[in-house]
Amino acid sequence: MVNKSHFNPKHFTKHLTHQPGVYRMYDETGEVIYVGKAKDLKRRVSSYFRKNIDTPKTQALVKQIAAMDVTVTNTEAEALILENNFIKKYRPRYNVLLRDDKSYPYLLISDHPHPRIAFHRGARREKGEYFGPFPNGVAVRESLRLLQKLFPVRQCEDSYYRARSRPCLQYQLKRCLAPCVEGFCTPAEYQEQVDLAKAFLRGKNQQVIDQLVERMEQASQALDFERAARFRDQIIAMRKVQERNAVTGNQQELDVIGFARQGGVAVVHMLFIRDGGVQGSRSYYPKVPHNTDDGEILQAFIFQYYLNDQVERRLPPEIILPELNDLSLFDADHELAVLEQALAQKVRLTNQVRGERKQYQILAQKNALNALEGRMNQENMMLMRFQHLAEVLDLDAPPQRLECFDISHTMGQETVASCVVFDQQGPKKSDYRRYNIKGITPGDDYAAMAQALQRRFEPLLAQDPTQVVMPDILFIDGGKGQLAQAETFFAQRETTTSLKAPLLIGVAKGESRKPGLETLILAGNHATLPLSADAPALHLIQHIRDESHRFAITGHRQRRAKVRRTSRLEEIPGIGVKRRQKLLQNLGGLQEVKQASIEQLTAVPGISRELAEKIYYAFRDE
Repeated sequence: MVNKSHFNPKHFTKHLTHQPGVYRMYDETGEVIYVGKAKDLKRRVSSYFRKNIDTPKTQALVKQIAAMDVTVTNTEAEALILENNFIKKYRPRYNVLLRDDKSYPYLLISDHPHPRIAFHRGARREKGEYFGPFPNGVAVRESLRLLQKLFPVRQCEDSYYRARSRPCLQYQLKRCLAPCVEGFCTPAEYQEQVDLAKAFLRGKNQQVIDQLVERMEQASQALDFERAARFRDQIIAMRKVQERNAVTGNQQELDVIGFARQGGVAVVHMLFIRDGGVQGSRSYYPKVPHNTDDGEILQAFIFQYYLNDQVERRLPPEIILPELNDLSLFDADHELAVLEQALAQKVRLTNQVRGERKQYQILAQKNALNALEGRMNQENMMLMRFQHLAEVLDLDAPPQRLECFDISHTMGQETVASCVVFDQQGPKKSDYRRYNIKGITPGDDYAAMAQALQRRFEPLLAQDPTQVVMPDILFIDGGKGQLAQAETFFAQRETTTSLKAPLLIGVAKGESRKPGLETLILAGNHATLPLSADAPALHLIQHIRDESHRFAITGHRQRRAKVRRTSRLEEIPGIGVKRRQKLLQNLGGLQEVKQASIEQLTAVPGISRELAEKIYYAFRDE
């Protein structure tokens, strides 16, 4: 049973992400009553809770909602396919059009002596290999057009194929080998092209690209630059042929675990892969004792989750773990042996994965981070932390508004200051501000802090004092020097104006810069405020400090990127002539290298993941 009174739509939508994904609505019995997909989860879900809802169906649906959850995806296309999977699984009563597999189109390579590549939708009566599903018919037809340019395999109907006595226009355009007429190609040559097309559709892109690169080099050496350019264009086109979906694939059964932790809250997100697609997901929030390592949390969760006699969960053949930095207490071989002995079943446990399984791992981690953010922003938890902060600081009442300043730069260049705002509902992003710092000595954090404070509070002097919005507590990310700048700023203005200083607190990182070791410095006597690592007040301060740091560094990177847009591939350390040539050949040009993902860069021979990340961030700087 779900207690409907505990569901607060306003608070739920306030902290939703703007990423694409799928949302599920539950009634009081816990039954899924509606599944929907969204390009922007926050906007779509918020639309259900407007004051004026036109359709009676939606009005009836909203009255039944007792709980909601979301699953984030990488693209809207992935959300569309995941929505279809959930509708088939849950059969919600408010989803009128329950689709089956016939709803989505496929690519078919027929089982003929001279196979054809064709669009297919509906029952799979024709013999051959099916590739898909694709998000829509447009995606399939676009893929067919590009495949026709890449692989000279026929796409004509059988009736047209059997009636030919001479090659058609597609042969003249070099888009078909003309197997319909004897003497134009051998069966082996044609089958080679068919096999290449199948390999590409199965995701063996590098195998196909290597052959195209080899042909491009041969044409170049033969001074046939037009032909070499055509191969170059084909390599570029191959990157766009098939939209990779992280919610469907060839993996039949596995569980994928995402993990995130911040401010005393840990989230373990389970992604369930069955029959080649994501069939469900769920976030768990284990109670974590103080000084517990990530590996220990993961170890305890796996044992308690899979060895739960009351639920009798089935252990999949493979479990993919998150890429954690701290797995020192997690002995995978030992855990495997214990699980196999307890459940009498073989299982693979790994966190080093590639390809399709890597995409699932990234998706699980993305959902874990989204769940953590939602948990951190829950109204009850935030209010409890505000109350605890008031107790620690001996305040008469919990503060209403908190602000935090941070400075970000690289070797003193492109300095940016951030000001983030929290109220008792969590981050108030509409009040966030960034300040581009100018006219100071590069690297002078004290001067940067003074300028940021001036630009934030100086305009308030001209306003009506009754309309001025001031924080109850102002946190300064830094030590005594940064805090002194805030003290000086307010001291000078308190003597000449009516601007009253808020409570000022400096947040200095510990010696190892590890969370839980922060030092809180009070303004005035600069006394330190001792807080235990598991104190809710410290978790709130860490949250606002981390948010100010994120907001500052994002602005700094955006500013720095504008200056470094002229960067070229040859300026990246570790990229010599041969590697540069490999990158341009495999990806099709400098523009494609700039737009490539880390996975695409890693797929180029000779490019390690570390080097791929260096290239990726050099061009995007994010």
